[in-house]
Amino acid sequence: MVRTKDRAVRPQMPDAVRSALRMALHTVFPPRCICCGEAVSTDYGLCGPCWRETSFISGTVCDCCGLPLPGEAAETVLCDDCLASPRPWGRGRAAFLYAGTGRKLVLQLKHADRLDLVPPLALMLARAAEPILRPKMLVAPVPLHRLRLVRRKFNQSAMLAQGLARERGLACVPDLFLRTRPTAATEGMTRVERRTNLEGAIAVTPKHLDRIKGKHLLLIDDVLTSGSTLEATAEAALAAGASKVSVAVLARVARDG
Repeated sequence: MVRTKDRAVRPQMPDAVRSALRMALHTVFPPRCICCGEAVSTDYGLCGPCWRETSFISGTVCDCCGLPLPGEAAETVLCDDCLASPRPWGRGRAAFLYAGTGRKLVLQLKHADRLDLVPPLALMLARAAEPILRPKMLVAPVPLHRLRLVRRKFNQSAMLAQGLARERGLACVPDLFLRTRPTAATEGMTRVERRTNLEGAIAVTPKHLDRIKGKHLLLIDDVLTSGSTLEATAEAALAAGASKVSVAVLARVARDG
Protein backbone atom coordinates (compact mmCIF):
# COMPACT_ATOMS: atom_id res chain seq x y z
CA MET A 1 0.00 0.00 0.00
CA VAL A 2 1.28 3.47 -0.93
CA ARG A 3 0.55 6.41 1.34
CA THR A 4 0.08 9.92 0.01
CA LYS A 5 -0.21 13.07 2.07
CA ASP A 6 -3.98 12.71 2.42
CA ARG A 7 -4.80 9.03 2.13
CA ALA A 8 -3.62 5.51 1.56
CA VAL A 9 -3.74 4.30 -2.04
CA ARG A 10 -3.94 0.59 -2.84
CA PRO A 11 -1.97 -0.47 -5.92
CA GLN A 12 -4.17 -1.66 -8.78
CA MET A 13 -4.11 -5.36 -9.63
CA PRO A 14 -3.04 -5.94 -13.26
CA ASP A 15 -5.89 -7.03 -15.53
CA ALA A 16 -4.09 -10.25 -16.50
CA VAL A 17 -3.71 -11.25 -12.85
CA ARG A 18 -7.34 -10.39 -12.10
CA SER A 19 -8.47 -12.45 -15.10
CA ALA A 20 -6.35 -15.44 -14.04
CA LEU A 21 -7.71 -15.32 -10.51
CA ARG A 22 -11.27 -15.17 -11.84
CA MET A 23 -10.68 -18.21 -14.06
CA ALA A 24 -9.18 -20.14 -11.14
CA LEU A 25 -12.13 -19.23 -8.96
CA HIS A 26 -14.57 -20.34 -11.67
CA THR A 27 -12.80 -23.69 -11.85
CA VAL A 28 -13.50 -24.30 -8.18
CA PHE A 29 -16.82 -22.44 -7.99
CA PRO A 30 -18.50 -22.37 -11.44
CA PRO A 31 -20.89 -19.43 -11.98
CA ARG A 32 -24.53 -20.20 -11.24
CA CYS A 33 -27.79 -18.68 -12.44
CA ILE A 34 -28.80 -16.06 -9.89
CA CYS A 35 -32.39 -17.32 -9.98
CA CYS A 36 -32.38 -21.12 -10.19
CA GLY A 37 -28.76 -22.09 -9.53
CA GLU A 38 -28.07 -23.82 -12.86
CA ALA A 39 -24.58 -23.48 -14.35
CA VAL A 40 -23.98 -20.38 -16.50
CA SER A 41 -20.99 -18.92 -18.28
CA THR A 42 -20.62 -15.61 -16.42
CA ASP A 43 -20.91 -14.27 -12.90
CA TYR A 44 -24.30 -12.82 -11.93
CA GLY A 45 -25.93 -14.27 -15.05
CA LEU A 46 -29.24 -15.95 -15.82
CA CYS A 47 -29.57 -19.34 -17.49
CA GLY A 48 -31.43 -19.60 -20.80
CA PRO A 49 -34.84 -20.60 -19.37
CA CYS A 50 -34.73 -17.97 -16.60
CA TRP A 51 -33.66 -15.30 -19.09
CA ARG A 52 -36.56 -16.16 -21.39
CA GLU A 53 -38.97 -15.87 -18.45
CA THR A 54 -37.67 -12.41 -17.50
CA SER A 55 -39.80 -9.65 -19.02
CA PHE A 56 -37.17 -6.92 -19.31
CA ILE A 57 -38.75 -3.57 -20.12
CA SER A 58 -37.47 -1.87 -23.26
CA GLY A 59 -38.78 0.05 -26.23
CA THR A 60 -41.67 2.44 -25.71
CA VAL A 61 -42.47 3.06 -22.05
CA CYS A 62 -44.47 5.56 -20.04
CA ASP A 63 -41.96 8.30 -19.26
CA CYS A 64 -43.49 8.74 -15.80
CA CYS A 65 -44.02 5.23 -14.40
CA GLY A 66 -42.03 2.97 -16.73
CA LEU A 67 -45.00 0.90 -17.92
CA PRO A 68 -44.27 -0.73 -21.31
CA LEU A 69 -46.49 0.65 -24.07
CA PRO A 70 -47.25 -0.42 -27.65
CA GLY A 71 -45.93 1.45 -30.64
CA GLU A 72 -42.62 2.96 -31.66
CA ALA A 73 -40.48 4.84 -29.18
CA ALA A 74 -41.33 8.51 -28.87
CA GLU A 75 -39.52 11.33 -27.13
CA THR A 76 -42.11 11.54 -24.34
CA VAL A 77 -45.20 9.40 -23.91
CA LEU A 78 -47.43 8.79 -20.88
CA CYS A 79 -49.75 5.90 -20.06
CA ASP A 80 -53.48 6.41 -19.49
CA ASP A 81 -53.15 6.20 -15.69
CA CYS A 82 -50.45 8.88 -15.53
CA LEU A 83 -52.47 11.12 -17.86
CA ALA A 84 -55.65 10.69 -15.81
CA SER A 85 -53.96 10.99 -12.40
CA PRO A 86 -50.71 12.98 -12.67
CA ARG A 87 -47.93 11.74 -10.41
CA PRO A 88 -46.05 14.00 -7.99
CA TRP A 89 -42.77 12.95 -9.61
CA GLY A 90 -41.52 13.77 -13.10
CA ARG A 91 -39.94 10.74 -14.78
CA GLY A 92 -39.68 7.04 -13.95
CA ARG A 93 -38.25 3.74 -15.17
CA ALA A 94 -38.47 0.04 -14.28
CA ALA A 95 -36.07 -2.81 -15.08
CA PHE A 96 -38.56 -5.63 -15.69
CA LEU A 97 -42.15 -6.70 -15.14
CA TYR A 98 -43.17 -8.27 -11.85
CA ALA A 99 -43.80 -11.67 -13.40
CA GLY A 100 -41.92 -14.90 -14.13
CA THR A 101 -38.24 -14.73 -13.22
CA GLY A 102 -38.52 -11.06 -12.29
CA ARG A 103 -41.07 -11.86 -9.58
CA LYS A 104 -38.95 -14.76 -8.30
CA LEU A 105 -35.87 -12.53 -8.02
CA VAL A 106 -37.75 -9.83 -6.11
CA LEU A 107 -39.23 -12.35 -3.67
CA GLN A 108 -35.87 -14.05 -3.14
CA LEU A 109 -34.24 -10.71 -2.35
CA LYS A 110 -37.11 -9.53 -0.17
CA HIS A 111 -37.97 -12.64 1.84
CA ALA A 112 -35.12 -15.17 1.46
CA ASP A 113 -32.18 -12.98 2.55
CA ARG A 114 -30.57 -13.29 -0.90
CA LEU A 115 -28.22 -10.33 -0.42
CA ASP A 116 -25.99 -11.80 -3.13
CA LEU A 117 -28.67 -10.59 -5.58
CA VAL A 118 -28.09 -6.93 -4.73
CA PRO A 119 -25.13 -6.30 -7.12
CA PRO A 120 -26.70 -7.82 -10.27
CA LEU A 121 -30.16 -6.38 -9.57
CA ALA A 122 -28.73 -2.93 -8.79
CA LEU A 123 -26.88 -3.07 -12.13
CA MET A 124 -30.10 -3.99 -13.96
CA LEU A 125 -31.83 -1.09 -12.22
CA ALA A 126 -29.04 1.34 -13.09
CA ARG A 127 -29.19 0.36 -16.77
CA ALA A 128 -32.97 0.76 -16.86
CA ALA A 129 -32.76 4.17 -15.16
CA GLU A 130 -30.01 5.47 -17.45
CA PRO A 131 -32.32 7.73 -19.55
CA ILE A 132 -33.48 9.64 -16.46
CA LEU A 133 -30.22 9.82 -14.48
CA ARG A 134 -28.69 13.27 -14.10
CA PRO A 135 -25.40 14.47 -12.59
CA LYS A 136 -25.57 15.37 -8.88
CA MET A 137 -28.87 13.54 -8.38
CA LEU A 138 -29.47 12.51 -4.77
CA VAL A 139 -30.50 8.85 -4.49
CA ALA A 140 -32.75 7.60 -1.68
CA PRO A 141 -35.02 4.59 -1.05
CA VAL A 142 -38.61 4.54 0.13
CA PRO A 143 -38.47 3.82 3.88
CA LEU A 144 -39.57 0.86 5.96
CA HIS A 145 -41.08 1.37 9.39
CA ARG A 146 -38.60 0.43 12.12
CA LEU A 147 -40.76 -2.48 13.31
CA ARG A 148 -40.88 -3.99 9.83
CA LEU A 149 -37.16 -3.34 9.42
CA VAL A 150 -36.46 -5.32 12.59
CA ARG A 151 -38.51 -8.26 11.28
CA ARG A 152 -37.02 -8.17 7.79
CA LYS A 153 -33.48 -7.27 8.96
CA PHE A 154 -32.77 -5.00 5.98
CA ASN A 155 -34.47 -2.59 3.60
CA GLN A 156 -34.11 -4.11 0.13
CA SER A 157 -34.90 -0.76 -1.51
CA ALA A 158 -32.07 0.89 0.45
CA MET A 159 -29.61 -1.75 -0.71
CA LEU A 160 -30.70 -1.30 -4.33
CA ALA A 161 -30.38 2.47 -3.95
CA GLN A 162 -26.85 2.15 -2.61
CA GLY A 163 -25.91 -0.27 -5.38
CA LEU A 164 -27.26 1.99 -8.14
CA ALA A 165 -25.53 5.02 -6.60
CA ARG A 166 -22.19 3.18 -6.56
CA GLU A 167 -22.63 2.07 -10.18
CA ARG A 168 -23.28 5.61 -11.39
CA GLY A 169 -21.19 7.66 -8.97
CA LEU A 170 -24.12 9.39 -7.28
CA ALA A 171 -24.67 10.34 -3.65
CA CYS A 172 -27.05 8.12 -1.68
CA VAL A 173 -28.78 8.82 1.64
CA PRO A 174 -30.35 5.51 2.78
CA ASP A 175 -32.19 7.12 5.74
CA LEU A 176 -33.37 10.27 3.97
CA PHE A 177 -36.98 9.33 4.74
CA LEU A 178 -38.71 7.70 7.68
CA ARG A 179 -42.07 6.08 8.34
CA THR A 180 -43.77 8.09 11.06
CA ARG A 181 -46.19 5.27 11.85
CA PRO A 182 -46.68 1.62 10.86
CA THR A 183 -48.99 0.99 7.92
CA ALA A 184 -50.99 -2.04 6.87
CA ALA A 185 -49.75 -4.26 4.05
CA THR A 186 -51.18 -2.85 0.81
CA GLU A 187 -51.73 -6.17 -0.97
CA GLY A 188 -55.35 -6.42 -2.06
CA MET A 189 -56.09 -2.73 -1.47
CA THR A 190 -57.50 -0.44 -4.12
CA ARG A 191 -55.48 2.59 -5.20
CA VAL A 192 -57.63 4.88 -3.03
CA GLU A 193 -57.23 2.57 -0.02
CA ARG A 194 -53.46 2.51 -0.52
CA ARG A 195 -53.28 6.32 -0.56
CA THR A 196 -55.42 6.55 2.59
CA ASN A 197 -53.26 3.93 4.29
CA LEU A 198 -50.09 5.97 3.60
CA GLU A 199 -51.47 9.44 4.29
CA GLY A 200 -49.03 11.28 6.55
CA ALA A 201 -46.97 8.13 7.10
CA ILE A 202 -43.75 9.24 5.35
CA ALA A 203 -41.57 12.25 6.14
CA VAL A 204 -38.05 13.50 5.57
CA THR A 205 -35.73 12.58 8.44
CA PRO A 206 -35.23 15.85 10.38
CA LYS A 207 -31.42 15.68 10.31
CA HIS A 208 -31.51 15.58 6.48
CA LEU A 209 -33.87 18.52 5.90
CA ASP A 210 -31.04 20.80 4.76
CA ARG A 211 -29.62 18.14 2.47
CA ILE A 212 -32.76 17.67 0.39
CA LYS A 213 -33.44 21.35 -0.31
CA GLY A 214 -33.00 22.22 -3.98
CA LYS A 215 -31.97 18.67 -4.92
CA HIS A 216 -33.12 16.54 -7.85
CA LEU A 217 -34.05 13.34 -6.05
CA LEU A 218 -34.11 9.80 -7.44
CA LEU A 219 -36.43 7.58 -5.38
CA ILE A 220 -35.82 3.83 -5.41
CA ASP A 221 -38.30 1.03 -4.67
CA ASP A 222 -38.34 -2.68 -5.42
CA VAL A 223 -41.85 -2.97 -6.91
CA LEU A 224 -44.29 -0.42 -8.33
CA THR A 225 -47.93 -1.52 -8.21
CA SER A 226 -50.19 1.51 -7.90
CA GLY A 227 -47.32 3.84 -7.02
CA SER A 228 -48.92 4.98 -3.75
CA THR A 229 -45.75 4.51 -1.67
CA LEU A 230 -43.65 6.41 -4.19
CA GLU A 231 -46.31 9.12 -4.38
CA ALA A 232 -46.32 9.59 -0.60
CA THR A 233 -42.51 9.70 -0.52
CA ALA A 234 -42.29 12.10 -3.47
CA GLU A 235 -44.85 14.42 -1.88
CA ALA A 236 -42.82 14.46 1.35
CA ALA A 237 -39.67 15.27 -0.64
CA LEU A 238 -41.27 18.15 -2.52
CA ALA A 239 -42.83 19.53 0.66
CA ALA A 240 -39.33 19.55 2.21
CA GLY A 241 -37.89 21.58 -0.68
CA ALA A 242 -36.65 19.06 -3.27
CA SER A 243 -36.51 20.71 -6.71
CA LYS A 244 -37.51 17.61 -8.70
CA VAL A 245 -38.28 13.96 -8.07
CA SER A 246 -37.73 11.00 -10.41
CA VAL A 247 -38.28 7.33 -9.60
CA ALA A 248 -36.69 4.00 -10.51
CA VAL A 249 -38.02 0.59 -9.53
CA LEU A 250 -36.73 -2.90 -10.05
CA ALA A 251 -40.07 -4.40 -11.07
CA ARG A 252 -43.30 -2.96 -12.47
CA VAL A 253 -46.68 -4.62 -12.06
CA ALA A 254 -48.24 -4.46 -15.49
CA ARG A 255 -51.78 -3.91 -14.29
CA ASP A 256 -52.89 -2.55 -10.95
CA GLY A 257 -55.03 -5.13 -9.23
